[in-house]
Amino acid sequence: MKKWKKLLSVAMAACLSVAVFAGCGGKEASKDTLRVGVTNFADSLEPTENAFGWVVMRYGMGETLTKFDEKMNIQPWLAEKWTISDDKLTWTFKIRDGVKFSNGNPLTAEAVKASIERAFAKNTRAATFFKYTEMKAEGQNLIITTDKPAPSMPGYLADPLFLIVDVSAEKDRDFAKQGPICTGPYVCESFVKEKAVMKKNPNYWDGEVPFETVEIPSIDDPNTRAMALQSGEVDMAVNIAPGDVGLFNDTSKYHVDKIASLRTVLARINEKGILGDPKVRAAFISMCDRKSYNEVILKGTFIEGKAPVPPSLDYGFDQLSDPNHYDIERAKKLLDEAGWKDTDGDGIRDKDGKPLSVDFIIYNSRAELPIYAEAVQADGKKIGFDIKVKTVDYNLLDKIGINGEYDLLISNIITANTGDPEIYLNWYWRTNKDGDNQQNGSGYSNPEYDAKCAALAVEFDPAKRRQLMIEMQQILLNDAAALFLGYPETNIISSTKITGATMYPSDYYWITNKIRPAK
Repeated sequence: MKKWKKLLSVAMAACLSVAVFAGCGGKEASKDTLRVGVTNFADSLEPTENAFGWVVMRYGMGETLTKFDEKMNIQPWLAEKWTISDDKLTWTFKIRDGVKFSNGNPLTAEAVKASIERAFAKNTRAATFFKYTEMKAEGQNLIITTDKPAPSMPGYLADPLFLIVDVSAEKDRDFAKQGPICTGPYVCESFVKEKAVMKKNPNYWDGEVPFETVEIPSIDDPNTRAMALQSGEVDMAVNIAPGDVGLFNDTSKYHVDKIASLRTVLARINEKGILGDPKVRAAFISMCDRKSYNEVILKGTFIEGKAPVPPSLDYGFDQLSDPNHYDIERAKKLLDEAGWKDTDGDGIRDKDGKPLSVDFIIYNSRAELPIYAEAVQADGKKIGFDIKVKTVDYNLLDKIGINGEYDLLISNIITANTGDPEIYLNWYWRTNKDGDNQQNGSGYSNPEYDAKCAALAVEFDPAKRRQLMIEMQQILLNDAAALFLGYPETNIISSTKITGATMYPSDYYWITNKIRPAK
């Protein structure tokens, strides 16, 4: 009976969710309209706010100077080529001729300069990629001089924060509510968090735009997204829960494009509270049976976590050692040594009248996150560690992370969003000195790690860069800097009534003009 009620509840949730755009009865795919079920974290389409540029790019509006291919190699996009000076400080990007913004204005190097300057003015995160001493336009060349060598500059400019907007259009258009004017195949017609509607860009530069309209309902629950695809309410869905992928094995009806992702699911650990004691951190990580979480609870759909960078990337995963691998007796011994004992017999350890209790902050738009958190919570009970799981809206995570308003904060993070893991390893663990690295709100600091960050920032040799990042990961593991839970696959599943829906490792390019009705 309980199982039946649960199924009925899920079905009703699916109807309510997709009712926003189509009712609960399925409908035939349109040759003119593409319908895409997604999870949306953006309150607005202002690309410099929070990380909302991801949504602008994912929805087919925004494009950057460079892009990543299926192997995370940098490719030309709005810039057709680039060079670097002999002193490694000046980059010259040749802006592609003949490109127009969706409003018909030409894409010039001057317009690109204004857009990148706007990103720097509106979001302090821009300066964590690179800092420039001069930026100028000469004809169709954009020339950027940096304050120090920036080996990953072409990869930095592929980040959605630097997607190119027509700054001159801002005087007549509210980018947040109406969407920015960009160069992509689609332009925003309407947007609320629950649903976005895109229209064909009549001025698109890179081939035919196959659909007149793209409807993008936000269906945050991954199981409900799966049901919407099954019922025909959407033509494609992004990131179906791993446990539901098997529902789409009928190749006559569905195309499944899934890949080993560049993502790591980790719990960031705040070192300003109880978890500031290295023995308590080590005990916390050692008590977590990550093998069982991934192989049993998640049915082998995730790889067991160990290191900051997933094994899908060649950064020494197999050679790294985890001193805090699963060992529950070690965890108990470490807590005893740290002075945490259950003095009142309530099952929770305490010290100086204070219980061993922490808050584990999660968001629930990714199905695996509450599963991981509840599994960690259950393992904590075995050794007298009280872990309270608290769910928050995704949009609060950035603020919570920067301000350090957590004991444990779960994140599903792309680790190579600029082509390699440098930015990821820098943001979350380089010392936040005088507010210069706000992404690190955990209080983690290690001078040896910082020195390797500084060396990596100016190193161009790929082999030396790789070795530095391996060494940085080992420092983090030795310091018990975070709990690395697992590594997911990522997917786009589409009806065979359309073709061209492809999941890229970078997770930026969901809706493109390559998606079209099947013949």
